[in-house]
Amino acid sequence: MLAMAASNEALRYVSYPTQVLGKSCKMVPVMAGGIVLGGKQYSAVEYAQVVLITLGVCVFNFGGKKKKTGRDSPLGLALIAVSLFMDAFTGGLQDKVKMRTKELNPLVAGPKRPSMHESMLWTNVSGCAIALLLAIATGHLSAGIQFCYKHPKVLSAILMYSLSSAVGQNFVYFTLTQFDPLVLTTVTTTRKIFSTLYSVFRNPSNSLNGMQWSGTMMVFFGLLGDIARKLAIKPAAPQPPSPPPRAEDDAPTDAAATK
Repeated sequence: MLAMAASNEALRYVSYPTQVLGKSCKMVPVMAGGIVLGGKQYSAVEYAQVVLITLGVCVFNFGGKKKKTGRDSPLGLALIAVSLFMDAFTGGLQDKVKMRTKELNPLVAGPKRPSMHESMLWTNVSGCAIALLLAIATGHLSAGIQFCYKHPKVLSAILMYSLSSAVGQNFVYFTLTQFDPLVLTTVTTTRKIFSTLYSVFRNPSNSLNGMQWSGTMMVFFGLLGDIARKLAIKPAAPQPPSPPPRAEDDAPTDAAATK
Protein backbone atom coordinates (compact mmCIF):
# COMPACT_ATOMS: atom_id res chain seq x y z
CA MET A 1 0.00 0.00 0.00
CA LEU A 2 2.84 2.39 0.82
CA ALA A 3 4.57 1.48 -2.47
CA MET A 4 1.40 2.35 -4.39
CA ALA A 5 0.90 5.57 -2.42
CA ALA A 6 4.45 6.76 -3.08
CA SER A 7 4.17 5.85 -6.76
CA ASN A 8 0.88 7.75 -7.20
CA GLU A 9 2.11 10.75 -5.21
CA ALA A 10 5.21 10.90 -7.42
CA LEU A 11 3.00 11.74 -10.41
CA ARG A 12 2.43 15.17 -8.89
CA TYR A 13 6.12 15.96 -9.23
CA VAL A 14 7.40 13.93 -12.20
CA SER A 15 6.09 13.14 -15.66
CA TYR A 16 4.25 9.91 -16.31
CA PRO A 17 7.02 8.51 -18.59
CA THR A 18 9.54 9.09 -15.79
CA GLN A 19 7.33 7.28 -13.31
CA VAL A 20 6.82 4.35 -15.69
CA LEU A 21 10.54 4.18 -16.40
CA GLY A 22 11.34 4.10 -12.70
CA LYS A 23 8.82 1.36 -11.97
CA SER A 24 10.26 -0.64 -14.86
CA CYS A 25 13.15 -1.49 -12.53
CA LYS A 26 10.83 -3.14 -10.02
CA MET A 27 12.25 -6.63 -10.61
CA VAL A 28 15.62 -5.62 -9.14
CA PRO A 29 14.38 -4.58 -5.66
CA VAL A 30 11.95 -7.52 -5.56
CA MET A 31 14.85 -9.91 -6.17
CA ALA A 32 16.93 -8.12 -3.53
CA GLY A 33 14.08 -8.31 -1.04
CA GLY A 34 13.67 -12.02 -1.72
CA ILE A 35 17.35 -12.59 -0.94
CA VAL A 36 17.51 -10.45 2.23
CA LEU A 37 14.09 -11.07 3.77
CA GLY A 38 12.89 -14.29 2.17
CA GLY A 39 16.16 -16.21 2.16
CA LYS A 40 15.84 -16.90 -1.57
CA GLN A 41 18.76 -18.02 -3.70
CA TYR A 42 18.92 -17.24 -7.40
CA SER A 43 21.13 -18.69 -10.10
CA ALA A 44 23.35 -16.71 -12.45
CA VAL A 45 20.85 -17.34 -15.25
CA GLU A 46 18.05 -15.76 -13.18
CA TYR A 47 20.22 -12.70 -12.48
CA ALA A 48 20.92 -12.38 -16.20
CA GLN A 49 17.22 -12.76 -16.97
CA VAL A 50 16.26 -9.95 -14.57
CA VAL A 51 18.93 -7.64 -15.97
CA LEU A 52 17.91 -8.38 -19.57
CA ILE A 53 14.18 -7.87 -18.96
CA THR A 54 14.76 -4.71 -16.90
CA LEU A 55 17.00 -3.20 -19.58
CA GLY A 56 14.53 -4.23 -22.27
CA VAL A 57 11.60 -2.56 -20.51
CA CYS A 58 13.66 0.58 -19.88
CA VAL A 59 14.74 0.74 -23.53
CA PHE A 60 11.14 0.18 -24.64
CA ASN A 61 9.79 2.98 -22.45
CA PHE A 62 12.69 5.36 -23.10
CA GLY A 63 12.47 4.82 -26.86
CA GLY A 64 8.79 5.79 -27.10
CA LYS A 65 7.49 8.93 -28.68
CA LYS A 66 8.69 11.91 -26.72
CA LYS A 67 6.04 14.14 -25.19
CA LYS A 68 6.47 17.63 -23.88
CA THR A 69 6.64 17.28 -20.13
CA GLY A 70 7.70 19.49 -17.27
CA ARG A 71 10.94 19.16 -15.39
CA ASP A 72 11.06 16.24 -12.97
CA SER A 73 11.28 17.29 -9.34
CA PRO A 74 13.84 15.70 -6.98
CA LEU A 75 10.96 15.04 -4.58
CA GLY A 76 9.17 13.00 -7.25
CA LEU A 77 12.30 10.97 -7.98
CA ALA A 78 12.71 10.37 -4.24
CA LEU A 79 9.11 9.12 -4.04
CA ILE A 80 9.80 6.67 -6.88
CA ALA A 81 12.84 5.43 -4.96
CA VAL A 82 10.67 4.99 -1.84
CA SER A 83 8.14 3.02 -3.90
CA LEU A 84 10.87 0.70 -5.21
CA PHE A 85 12.25 0.30 -1.68
CA MET A 86 8.78 -0.73 -0.45
CA ASP A 87 8.50 -3.16 -3.36
CA ALA A 88 11.63 -4.89 -2.05
CA PHE A 89 10.03 -5.29 1.38
CA THR A 90 6.76 -6.51 -0.13
CA GLY A 91 8.34 -9.23 -2.25
CA GLY A 92 10.67 -10.39 0.50
CA LEU A 93 7.93 -10.55 3.13
CA GLN A 94 5.62 -12.45 0.77
CA ASP A 95 8.31 -15.11 0.40
CA LYS A 96 8.84 -15.13 4.16
CA VAL A 97 5.12 -15.58 4.88
CA LYS A 98 4.94 -18.60 2.57
CA MET A 99 8.02 -20.19 4.14
CA ARG A 100 6.80 -19.52 7.69
CA THR A 101 3.35 -20.92 6.93
CA LYS A 102 4.95 -24.13 5.68
CA GLU A 103 7.00 -24.42 8.88
CA LEU A 104 3.96 -23.89 11.14
CA ASN A 105 1.79 -26.47 9.34
CA PRO A 106 3.94 -29.60 8.93
CA LEU A 107 1.02 -32.02 9.32
CA VAL A 108 -1.53 -30.22 7.13
CA ALA A 109 -2.48 -32.10 3.98
CA GLY A 110 -2.26 -30.30 0.65
CA PRO A 111 -0.37 -27.09 -0.15
CA LYS A 112 1.19 -25.61 2.99
CA ARG A 113 0.77 -21.96 2.01
CA PRO A 114 -1.92 -19.28 2.27
CA SER A 115 -4.57 -19.50 -0.43
CA MET A 116 -4.89 -16.67 -2.92
CA HIS A 117 -8.10 -15.40 -1.29
CA GLU A 118 -6.58 -15.54 2.20
CA SER A 119 -3.64 -13.46 1.00
CA MET A 120 -5.95 -11.14 -0.89
CA LEU A 121 -8.27 -10.64 2.10
CA TRP A 122 -5.66 -9.88 4.75
CA THR A 123 -3.54 -7.72 2.45
CA ASN A 124 -6.55 -5.57 1.56
CA VAL A 125 -7.83 -5.40 5.14
CA SER A 126 -4.47 -4.25 6.51
CA GLY A 127 -3.93 -1.89 3.58
CA CYS A 128 -7.42 -0.42 4.06
CA ALA A 129 -6.73 0.23 7.75
CA ILE A 130 -3.46 2.04 6.99
CA ALA A 131 -4.98 4.00 4.09
CA LEU A 132 -7.92 5.04 6.28
CA LEU A 133 -5.62 6.42 8.97
CA LEU A 134 -3.54 8.30 6.39
CA ALA A 135 -6.68 9.64 4.67
CA ILE A 136 -8.01 10.96 7.98
CA ALA A 137 -4.67 12.47 8.99
CA THR A 138 -4.16 14.25 5.65
CA GLY A 139 -7.78 15.37 5.21
CA HIS A 140 -8.14 13.47 1.94
CA LEU A 141 -11.06 11.45 3.31
CA SER A 142 -13.30 14.45 4.00
CA ALA A 143 -12.29 16.11 0.73
CA GLY A 144 -13.10 12.93 -1.19
CA ILE A 145 -16.50 12.56 0.46
CA GLN A 146 -17.34 16.19 -0.34
CA PHE A 147 -16.31 15.69 -3.95
CA CYS A 148 -18.53 12.60 -4.28
CA TYR A 149 -21.41 14.52 -2.68
CA LYS A 150 -21.08 17.31 -5.24
CA HIS A 151 -20.57 14.91 -8.17
CA PRO A 152 -22.60 11.74 -7.45
CA LYS A 153 -21.96 10.41 -10.96
CA VAL A 154 -18.39 9.65 -9.94
CA LEU A 155 -19.66 6.94 -7.58
CA SER A 156 -20.52 4.65 -10.50
CA ALA A 157 -17.00 5.06 -11.86
CA ILE A 158 -15.55 4.29 -8.42
CA LEU A 159 -17.73 1.20 -8.13
CA MET A 160 -16.70 -0.03 -11.59
CA TYR A 161 -13.04 0.62 -10.79
CA SER A 162 -13.30 -1.28 -7.50
CA LEU A 163 -15.00 -4.28 -9.10
CA SER A 164 -12.44 -4.39 -11.91
CA SER A 165 -9.61 -4.16 -9.40
CA ALA A 166 -11.08 -6.98 -7.30
CA VAL A 167 -11.41 -9.26 -10.33
CA GLY A 168 -7.87 -8.44 -11.46
CA GLN A 169 -6.48 -9.13 -7.99
CA ASN A 170 -7.68 -12.73 -8.22
CA PHE A 171 -5.19 -13.33 -11.02
CA VAL A 172 -2.47 -11.37 -9.22
CA TYR A 173 -2.78 -13.38 -6.01
CA PHE A 174 -3.14 -16.66 -7.89
CA THR A 175 0.22 -16.01 -9.53
CA LEU A 176 1.69 -14.93 -6.21
CA THR A 177 0.60 -18.02 -4.26
CA GLN A 178 1.29 -20.56 -7.00
CA PHE A 179 4.68 -19.14 -8.00
CA ASP A 180 6.65 -16.35 -6.28
CA PRO A 181 6.84 -12.54 -6.18
CA LEU A 182 9.57 -12.41 -8.84
CA VAL A 183 7.36 -14.24 -11.36
CA LEU A 184 4.48 -11.90 -10.51
CA THR A 185 6.72 -8.86 -10.96
CA THR A 186 7.91 -10.22 -14.30
CA VAL A 187 4.30 -10.48 -15.47
CA THR A 188 3.26 -7.04 -14.23
CA THR A 189 6.43 -5.39 -15.57
CA THR A 190 6.19 -6.81 -19.08
CA ARG A 191 2.42 -6.55 -19.51
CA LYS A 192 2.67 -3.06 -21.02
CA ILE A 193 4.86 -4.38 -23.83
CA PHE A 194 2.39 -7.15 -24.64
CA SER A 195 -0.57 -4.75 -24.61
CA THR A 196 1.34 -2.34 -26.84
CA LEU A 197 2.22 -5.12 -29.29
CA TYR A 198 -1.44 -6.15 -29.36
CA SER A 199 -2.46 -2.59 -30.24
CA VAL A 200 0.17 -2.53 -33.02
CA PHE A 201 -0.97 -5.81 -34.57
CA ARG A 202 -4.64 -4.85 -34.20
CA ASN A 203 -4.22 -1.44 -35.77
CA PRO A 204 -1.44 -1.05 -38.36
CA SER A 205 -1.53 2.74 -37.92
CA ASN A 206 0.13 2.22 -34.53
CA SER A 207 3.81 1.49 -34.85
CA LEU A 208 6.99 1.01 -32.84
CA ASN A 209 10.34 2.56 -33.64
CA GLY A 210 13.60 0.66 -33.86
CA MET A 211 14.55 1.35 -30.25
CA GLN A 212 11.23 0.00 -28.98
CA TRP A 213 11.57 -3.14 -31.10
CA SER A 214 15.06 -3.64 -29.64
CA GLY A 215 13.67 -3.38 -26.11
CA THR A 216 10.88 -5.79 -27.01
CA MET A 217 13.34 -8.37 -28.32
CA MET A 218 15.42 -8.08 -25.14
CA VAL A 219 12.34 -8.78 -23.03
CA PHE A 220 11.32 -11.74 -25.17
CA PHE A 221 14.82 -13.22 -25.02
CA GLY A 222 14.76 -12.85 -21.25
CA LEU A 223 11.38 -14.55 -20.96
CA LEU A 224 12.23 -17.33 -23.41
CA GLY A 225 15.52 -17.97 -21.61
CA ASP A 226 13.65 -18.40 -18.32
CA ILE A 227 11.16 -20.80 -19.93
CA ALA A 228 13.98 -22.85 -21.47
CA ARG A 229 15.80 -22.98 -18.13
CA LYS A 230 12.71 -24.25 -16.31
CA LEU A 231 12.08 -26.89 -18.97
CA ALA A 232 15.70 -28.04 -18.72
CA ILE A 233 15.50 -28.56 -14.95
CA LYS A 234 12.01 -30.05 -14.97
CA PRO A 235 12.04 -33.06 -12.62
CA ALA A 236 11.56 -36.46 -14.13
CA ALA A 237 8.25 -38.21 -13.67
CA PRO A 238 8.24 -40.45 -10.59
CA GLN A 239 8.66 -44.13 -11.37
CA PRO A 240 6.06 -46.57 -10.02
CA PRO A 241 7.30 -48.50 -6.98
CA SER A 242 8.65 -51.98 -7.69
CA PRO A 243 6.52 -54.88 -6.44
CA PRO A 244 7.59 -56.49 -3.16
CA PRO A 245 9.62 -59.69 -3.50
CA ARG A 246 7.68 -62.93 -3.39
CA ALA A 247 8.25 -65.43 -0.61
CA GLU A 248 9.75 -68.03 -2.95
CA ASP A 249 12.28 -65.43 -4.16
CA ASP A 250 13.78 -65.32 -0.66
CA ALA A 251 13.96 -69.12 -0.32
CA PRO A 252 17.26 -70.80 -1.31
CA THR A 253 17.29 -72.62 -4.60
CA ASP A 254 17.72 -76.37 -4.78
CA ALA A 255 21.29 -75.96 -5.99
CA ALA A 256 22.17 -73.63 -3.13
CA ALA A 257 20.51 -75.91 -0.60
CA THR A 258 22.47 -78.97 -1.75
CA LYS A 259 25.75 -77.11 -2.11
